[in-house]
Amino acid sequence: MGLWRGIVLLLAFTIIGRGEGQLVENFYRSSCPNVESIVQQAVSTKFSQTFTTIPATLRLFFHDCFVQGCDASIMIASPNNDAEKDAPDNTSLAGDGFDTVVKAKQAVEQACPGKVSCADILAIAARDVVVLAGGPSFNVELGRRDGLISQASLVTGNLPEPTFNLNQLNTIFAKNNLSQNDMIALSGAHTVGFSHCSRFSDRLYSFSSSSSVDPSLNSTYAQQLEAACPQNVDPSIAVDLDPVTPRTFDNVYYQNLVAGKGLLTSDQVLYTDPTSQPTIVDFANNPGDFNGAFIAAMKKLGRVGVKTGKDGEIRTDCTAFNS
Repeated sequence: MGLWRGIVLLLAFTIIGRGEGQLVENFYRSSCPNVESIVQQAVSTKFSQTFTTIPATLRLFFHDCFVQGCDASIMIASPNNDAEKDAPDNTSLAGDGFDTVVKAKQAVEQACPGKVSCADILAIAARDVVVLAGGPSFNVELGRRDGLISQASLVTGNLPEPTFNLNQLNTIFAKNNLSQNDMIALSGAHTVGFSHCSRFSDRLYSFSSSSSVDPSLNSTYAQQLEAACPQNVDPSIAVDLDPVTPRTFDNVYYQNLVAGKGLLTSDQVLYTDPTSQPTIVDFANNPGDFNGAFIAAMKKLGRVGVKTGKDGEIRTDCTAFNS
């Protein structure tokens, strides 16, 4: 009797302990034990074809989680162009991120058909690209199901804009249970990747009535940006978010902010606002502090709006609902 009672109590504790929508690191240990190595191999192969794999996959994860939670709703392709990925804020997501997830899912399906969600594959891939670019490794919590809704109209107002001030950034991150410290650490993903000229050209040509150039911009950097982004430039032209080490995941992004070389208003404001400046200085001087904060923030981000049980499904094809 004692043994059975113990097992029953243990089971009850396990169920209660996991709670609603909670994730565990070894979720697939029996159903797909090699899932992480399979995804990592696919991500690595894609990375060998193009560096854009790294910022594109990381940004895809962020954009997915901030709209209806981490549920791969960003992956859905709609014949009417009205899915989440079709929203104006998402049309600049690089195709390489989507392709990374699709390729990884195909590889996982061959080994463990119908077991692993696209949402979990995206979460694993986001960690893998950080590591490939020289950033810190961490364990990924798993057990998400794929969402059943993907609508462009749900994106509006849920993603940070490049013009945001500190208060606006904190508000939109707090909606997702992320603190100012989390927000600053996740902004550090701008140590890789690029932005199109239209997202910051107001800082060069039409900042205010008294100054066309944003005075918080380093003057030499402003001249470099004007050369790369002349007025009426081709809208496809892009500029590295980190002008110093654009292909390395490091803390140089924060050193750039201290030097007045933040590309977006929403980057530079993290240093110019006295409320957030001490954290920027800390991360600029202490890569270990940044890495630790980034890992903690990525884990919290990965828990946003997670769906379990009947609230979701395991998609066979990441770009289409099963039914």
